Amino acid sequence: MHIRDIFASDQTTISFEFFPPKTAEDAQALYENIAQLETLQPSFVSVTYGAGGSTRQLTHDLVVRLKQTTSLDPIPHLTCVCHNEQEIEEILTKYAHAGVSNTLALGGDPPRDIQNYDRSADAFQHAVDLVKFVRRWNERGLHPDSRGFGIGVAGFPEGHPGTPNRLDEMGHLKAKVEAGADYICTQLFFDNHDFYDFRERCELAGIHVPIVAGIMPITSLGGMKRMAQLALGARFPAKLLRALERTANDPEAVKCVGVHWATEQCMDLLENEVRGIHFYTLNKSDATRQIYRSLGLQDSVTLRRTVR
Repeated sequence: MHIRDIFASDQTTISFEFFPPKTAEDAQALYENIAQLETLQPSFVSVTYGAGGSTRQLTHDLVVRLKQTTSLDPIPHLTCVCHNEQEIEEILTKYAHAGVSNTLALGGDPPRDIQNYDRSADAFQHAVDLVKFVRRWNERGLHPDSRGFGIGVAGFPEGHPGTPNRLDEMGHLKAKVEAGADYICTQLFFDNHDFYDFRERCELAGIHVPIVAGIMPITSLGGMKRMAQLALGARFPAKLLRALERTANDPEAVKCVGVHWATEQCMDLLENEVRGIHFYTLNKSDATRQIYRSLGLQDSVTLRRTVR
């Protein structure tokens, strides 16, 4: 379903993110978790994409499998890094033939296995360039849906790591929306005030597309440290850090604190009319399902119909 239709039908979208498995064992575990999360009936799910095509085929395989064997509506990531126009053209064509309706256009991180990678050779220097290309592809009428692919882009409530100037940051985001983005999905955050400030600054900048809040429950201290590295400086509120310190590194206690914090975030976001919540699942289902239970929910449909 095109993302515009999803937002038109769901007052509040609920979605999950997965990354492609690299081994048969990981794949089996992921599909078992997906089967459990499928019962929650999310609005859509997204699938990440490695730099330089390192997981290109894995992403494609997972997206197509989700499309063909589940009731889930997959949205694959696309990134600028290490791509030329022909490669993106081929990827879009394959997804269109598979019946995929949407994509998330991202700048992407430099490949870790190539030192001092030179981005100047990439056809797409910034996410806005990729958005423009997808829109031009859409205008050629190659997708079964006359509107072409729905396009999502990333937002950064805590600030984009590559754009210290917050005014410039909003200008770049507005350019992506004006280039054809249909919605914004944010990077993870742990303080809702950052999200509300970001949402208000979007409004002031004239950005009026739906904004989906990215939530990642902390399930381990090691995971939190990796989170800080991957999110390039994610801010952990002192109140959260004090709660984690009280766990004395007990794994189950850490998980309880993380899930409780994320649940409180979700409750507050829903009370403040968030347009959508996107769970970064890390290919697991336990934390997300616990949050659902704490919110008193059986599935996403109940939430989408009763939140307002």
